[in-house]
Amino acid sequence: MFGLSRETYLLLDAGVTIIGLVLLITRFKIHPFIALTIAAGFLGLTSGMPTELVMKSFQDGFGGVLGFVGIVLGLGTMLGKLMAESGGADQIAQTLIRSFGRERVHWAMMLAAFLVGLPLFFEIGFVLLVPLVYIVARRSGVSIVKIGIPLLAGLSVVHGLVPPHPGPLLAISVFGADIGKTIFYGLIVGLPTAAIAGPIYGAYIAKKIPGRASPELVEQFVRDDVDASRLPSFKVTLVTILMPVFLMLLKALADIALPEQNVVRIWMDLIGHPITSLLVALLLAFYTFGTAVGFSREKIVTLVNDSLAPVAAIVLIVGAGGGFKQMLVASGVGNVIGNMAVQASVSPILLAWLVAAVIRIATGSATVATITGAGIVVPVIALVPGVNRELLVLATGAGSVILSHVNDAGFWLVKQYFNMTVAETFKTWSMMETIISVVGLGFIMLLSLFV
Repeated sequence: MFGLSRETYLLLDAGVTIIGLVLLITRFKIHPFIALTIAAGFLGLTSGMPTELVMKSFQDGFGGVLGFVGIVLGLGTMLGKLMAESGGADQIAQTLIRSFGRERVHWAMMLAAFLVGLPLFFEIGFVLLVPLVYIVARRSGVSIVKIGIPLLAGLSVVHGLVPPHPGPLLAISVFGADIGKTIFYGLIVGLPTAAIAGPIYGAYIAKKIPGRASPELVEQFVRDDVDASRLPSFKVTLVTILMPVFLMLLKALADIALPEQNVVRIWMDLIGHPITSLLVALLLAFYTFGTAVGFSREKIVTLVNDSLAPVAAIVLIVGAGGGFKQMLVASGVGNVIGNMAVQASVSPILLAWLVAAVIRIATGSATVATITGAGIVVPVIALVPGVNRELLVLATGAGSVILSHVNDAGFWLVKQYFNMTVAETFKTWSMMETIISVVGLGFIMLLSLFV
């Protein structure tokens, strides 16, 4: 091939494919699901794979990812919808605001987002919690940016670093990491990262850009007619949404403390599996966020149905990302990149962060960055023994949230809701995302010295 070695040709091929993928999504406005499918087919054909294996590899990668992630996404979304509609999210925010007081209300917002964000997508969590930003700003007299940035930081950190979010879950399945340990490390890294990027940076930037609440949205969100007697209590809400995390952590503890054939460990492995633990939490939510707050069975079924429509596109994108990842592996591109990384002696953790960061800046999608980044970096594991797989997941996640700009839906969401100019959105939201990414990487590198 024009006198190039096979390795150089494959690298060029992968580079052209990824640039093409970015252009299809950004320039030609093609849906990421279709763009990923086209890119995967192109890579398979141009890398010299047998034609009968091209779509077979894509199909295997698609199914392999969705067999797990698709189920978890469905269950997590239903749980989030019930929490929102029952007023559970509102209850958490109100309780934290009462406990923290007006001076530290921005810290309360970060914690609320961190908790509420655990079972929710970033976009869904944002839409659910934005009303709280307006309500709290109105009732406390604090600027909308000082309250909003900590909320966004809390949501963004759990979205990038903590399962059961789609990005981290995908990376866990690609890297073969342990979910309990990933949650545990994700919380250790995530909380201080969210504190620095949220309340600390938010309080600083709010002095320069206070933000202006849009009058139409204030009218829509700030209601004083919430029936407080019907809200689920703070304890009940907390127990319900933290149930999956608690069960997954119990499984991780049983795996560490008990021998492999122990009956308790065998059962804990079943109960602490992400699918089982989310199902348990959802069944509990049918009561705590459903029947107990006066919803009829019909109402619960309607809410659950309504929650699934927005997820359909995400499920397809995630599946296509899995297919694209499989194509990178099957065509041999992954091995070439792995060998290069080993020769360059770049730390695999730093490599995972860098690859995800580049793809995120180019495509604007944290999920696409995580899937593609994990697919590119996974061959390194075989070549560098002793890499901590859970930290690889976190590094990919941290890279995937860097510098959200005009090609990211989240950027425009924040701009509109906070009534800011494009330049102001860069100084607040884009800067906050970059702080999360860089500070998160710092904490992950620090943690890698101990685990």
